[in-house]
Amino acid sequence: MDKRKVIDAYRRGLLTLQECSQVLGLEKAQLSGILEQSYSDKRRELLDEQQHASGHP
Repeated sequence: MDKRKVIDAYRRGLLTLQECSQVLGLEKAQLSGILEQSYSDKRRELLDEQQHASGHP
């Protein structure tokens, strides 16, 4: 199964963190770190897009 689909299922509430980590073969702490980094990266992308759209460098 595609790892992105498993993580998406977790984000949509279809899997618990425990279930998601088991499917991916990761420890919960590892998965938590990956998810935090992913959220961080996404937030940064959105802020960059907003700044670009508003004309701020």
